[in-house]
Amino acid sequence: MEKLLLIKYGELTTKKGNRKMFIKILVRNIEAILEGEDYTLHYDRVRMYIESPNTTSIIERLVKVFGIHSIVECFKVNTNMEEIASSLVELLKEVPFQTFKVETKRADKDFPIPSMECSRKLGGVILKNYDCKVDVHHPDLTLKVEIRKEGTFLYIRENPGIGGYPVGIQGKGLLMLSGGIDSPVAGYLSLKRGVDLECLYFESPPHTSLEAKNKVIQLARIINAYSGNIKVHIVPFTKLQEEIYKNVPESYVITIMRRMMYRIAEGVANKRKLKVLLNGESIGQVASQTLDSMRVINSVTNIPVIRPVACMDKLEIIDIAKKINTYETSILPYEDCCTIFLPKHPVINPELGKCIEYENRFDYASLVEECINHIETISLKKQIIDDLL
Repeated sequence: MEKLLLIKYGELTTKKGNRKMFIKILVRNIEAILEGEDYTLHYDRVRMYIESPNTTSIIERLVKVFGIHSIVECFKVNTNMEEIASSLVELLKEVPFQTFKVETKRADKDFPIPSMECSRKLGGVILKNYDCKVDVHHPDLTLKVEIRKEGTFLYIRENPGIGGYPVGIQGKGLLMLSGGIDSPVAGYLSLKRGVDLECLYFESPPHTSLEAKNKVIQLARIINAYSGNIKVHIVPFTKLQEEIYKNVPESYVITIMRRMMYRIAEGVANKRKLKVLLNGESIGQVASQTLDSMRVINSVTNIPVIRPVACMDKLEIIDIAKKINTYETSILPYEDCCTIFLPKHPVINPELGKCIEYENRFDYASLVEECINHIETISLKKQIIDDLL
């Protein structure tokens, strides 16, 4: 028997004419995340196979690759009933079970025995060799047999992948990454739909600390485990933020600040040829995320803005944050520039005319340009992910 890892594509199989391109990008992403591992990889339009002496390590990495439905530990044997049956009996020697069922998939229609009959024959062999029973509804163990042109594959363990599309299939977007809970989750969900990411963080020293900046970089490192090539752009926001506080009524400070952030984000996206902006805004969660606020803030940009968590409640977002290991970092008590001077009563239904009036009190355009021209960029490409697994 030849031991292999069998990769099932899942959602990619619905893509028909585009499947070849999707699979090539998936292969690229797998090769990137398996850098340093000892393996060989073969694939076609239906399945992918990986041979390696380190299957445990390979699986730990592959479960963070979007576009994979499942990773199967399987054994390849020659396609004849005697070898299939004897191999199944051998595989079960160290597997505890009392009930079982056999599921056969006959992709090779030249094989003369139909799937149902093949399952019955193999089940009979197992009953003769083990003290067990057949249970087709709730078995302890399901033995799967795939009969294909290139051989027959036997497996009893299937590790679920995280599905979605391969990262990069949709091109790149710019994630407005804060130190909170929501934006890293938005980044994760964007990656799952095939959008590769660069990140934008606004720092405002001395009002924000080095710890706050490092916290955001750590969050980017965590979601980079699902991508492998994230860049973080650090915007020096102090000068522009201080001008806002000097010239804008307190209740409108957050609204105007968010409008400036969107202008900067659009400028960076256009400069780097990124297709969309992404953020962690959730409808009604804070004053700047009411529908009226979103409309007024969003009016400064023409680039599409994607809000992956917009219709989730906070508990749903927290559940995902815990699942992807960003939650504990997100709750570290280091404030970002959106919270350090949060007004007691921020406006929740801002008026566009007033925003324009307040912005015309100072030369914000040159300050926005200055922010864009003095960005610090940190590349997380080829980040070692073992400590994040």
